[in-house]
Amino acid sequence: MKGCKGIENPAFVASSPYSPRRLCPSSSSVEVSVSSTNPLREGSPPQEPQEPQKSPEPPLSSVTPPGSQERSGPESLSEYEEGPCGWGSFQPQCLQCCNTPQGFLFHYCLLALTQGMVVNGLVNISISTIEKRYELKSSLTGLISSSYDIAFCLLSLFVSFIGERGHQPRWLAFASFMIGLGALVYSLPKFFSGKYQFGSLFEDTCLTPKNKTSCTASSSSLFYYLYVFILGQLLLGTGGTPLYTLGTAFIDDSVPTHKSSLYIGIGYSMSILGPALGYVLGGQLLAMYIDVDLGQSIDIAEDDPRWLGAWWIGFLMSWIFAWSLIIPFSCFPKHLPGTAEIQDGKTSQIHQSNGQSFKDFPAALKNLMRNTVFMCLVLSTCSEALVTTGFATFLPKFIENQFGLSSSSAATLAGTVLIPGAALGQILGGILVSKFKMTCKNIMKFALLTSITALALTFVFVYANCENEPFAGVSESYNGTGELGNLTAPCNANCNCLRSYYYPICGGNGIQYFSPCYAGCTNSVSKRHPKVYYNCSCIERKTEVTPTPSSFSFEAQAGKCSSQCKNLPVFLGIFFAAIVFTFMAGTPITVSILRCVNQKQRSLALGIQCMLLRLLGTIPGPIIFGITIDSTCVLWDINECGIKGACWIYNNIKMAYMLVAISVTCKIITVFFNGLAVFLYKPPPLGTDVPFQNQNSVVTTVSLECDLSKAGHDG
Repeated sequence: MKGCKGIENPAFVASSPYSPRRLCPSSSSVEVSVSSTNPLREGSPPQEPQEPQKSPEPPLSSVTPPGSQERSGPESLSEYEEGPCGWGSFQPQCLQCCNTPQGFLFHYCLLALTQGMVVNGLVNISISTIEKRYELKSSLTGLISSSYDIAFCLLSLFVSFIGERGHQPRWLAFASFMIGLGALVYSLPKFFSGKYQFGSLFEDTCLTPKNKTSCTASSSSLFYYLYVFILGQLLLGTGGTPLYTLGTAFIDDSVPTHKSSLYIGIGYSMSILGPALGYVLGGQLLAMYIDVDLGQSIDIAEDDPRWLGAWWIGFLMSWIFAWSLIIPFSCFPKHLPGTAEIQDGKTSQIHQSNGQSFKDFPAALKNLMRNTVFMCLVLSTCSEALVTTGFATFLPKFIENQFGLSSSSAATLAGTVLIPGAALGQILGGILVSKFKMTCKNIMKFALLTSITALALTFVFVYANCENEPFAGVSESYNGTGELGNLTAPCNANCNCLRSYYYPICGGNGIQYFSPCYAGCTNSVSKRHPKVYYNCSCIERKTEVTPTPSSFSFEAQAGKCSSQCKNLPVFLGIFFAAIVFTFMAGTPITVSILRCVNQKQRSLALGIQCMLLRLLGTIPGPIIFGITIDSTCVLWDINECGIKGACWIYNNIKMAYMLVAISVTCKIITVFFNGLAVFLYKPPPLGTDVPFQNQNSVVTTVSLECDLSKAGHDG
């Protein structure tokens, strides 16, 4: 292509006659001569369409294949089926106020809010509870989290390619249905697994005779509910696919170029505020007992390790809300009024047909995969997605174990830091790109800068390496007796304690014990809260501690020992800043992808991005994090048969260093590919016009409007 010498990636090369180039918007009639080309400058108002000027050059139609049409005049409007809001002939006037980009964006935000609340909020916050209730390991709950992305990965290419030619708002109505159905299915195990048995009548003191339980070779039937959770996530992934491919492209079609980043940023920020709502709502629901619907009184408190919250209520609420959005999306027309006029201001396209057929899918896919700039941007988002989804899934568990908080408190803190920071980053990224009208190259440089800043802030996990509190038999001996890694010692050898009964107590000596039995306690008083224990043979009081009235009243009390780590406020503040800078690159990279690919391949480009992002990022992310966190476990839940269940105690320092190693590695990969995209991208020179593709007998033109205003300064 002699006219595009500065462009070295295939984004600007049409793969087939059905992949037309972007044309200059200055004239409704495209001429072969480029001498009169006058691209729009930054700050200049949009030019009104001018009457076609006669030129001594041969008209474009003379080299256009039979059957092709110019997108000008009345014929251009037929490509965009604009219409009123309604269903068939029923088009009430009251609905027409919603038939605007703002009206569509409002409903898009509601759906993104619901999807984010379920997938990245309620699912993540309920992980710890589901592990305990259904006896699952973190690696298996990581598989549950990844199931959403598996469905997204499998469907994104086909939905984005086929849906681009279809009725995109109705695809979003389908998305609403599937998201609601997935939320409903995800809550079903609660209603079929029976009442939660937490063993409140069992008093595990040293003198209590223990009934030997028989060991059955078969595993618990609760394990099979894993497949129900996976099915729910697959349905949620099916619903999320049109939302972030077709919905984003529909918004970009319906608004001018300079507003596109702002609208997309608002939509994406809602998908992040959704998890915030999910975390806050889920945190409150976890403070309610899991079987609250049965209306029975219980004798355990929230700080009891056997406590499980009502994780399932939020999914039922999301099911109802998602299905309420089916009707609004089904009434939108195929294109919003004014779409054709907006598109005429962006591009003028010559092509053989009004759409792509499925036989063109391989050629279009190959064209995008050969686009080096596009692939660099996609790979940078993949590495970023791996670490962000891992933290979204396991950050509450990290805070819970690192700082000794309850599950609900840790989930609430994680949500109030992670989600607002992500939403703020998305909004700031979109506003800055829109306000300064950045060119594609400047947008990529902006994303590179924010990625480098986020990399530097990631080392906060080194600072948050809080020591584990002393635990008898794990990190502390029984007054100098026994062995580390063995809960049994001479002081409790005759108590016949059960390893399957985890009920931690904190001794007056500041050491935590697995249960009252392993502490050698023989008496208790249940009227006090928390419950207190006496006559504990394994607890030795420290003589140097100044006696207080409370210290003489008991030798141990129920619950974990309070953490002495004071790093929580600083950790949350620095981590919040890291999240803001991480997500500031989200909207700019999406806008860059939309600008560096062919006009008719934007939805497919987003589909490829979503597929690879799931395949290389969000699918392995929770699994890698789950396996990594499991590797730091120092005390497993082991039943009478010796089968491992959930982990009770983690090595905090090892967990912190393992997570920072994963985070820094992914951030370095992100910075590398963002920098490579900046290096490889060469904006088209001013005046690029009408290069011929003789093998296809089609006249096409590349002109990316985001580069025309400042291309001379970025080359």
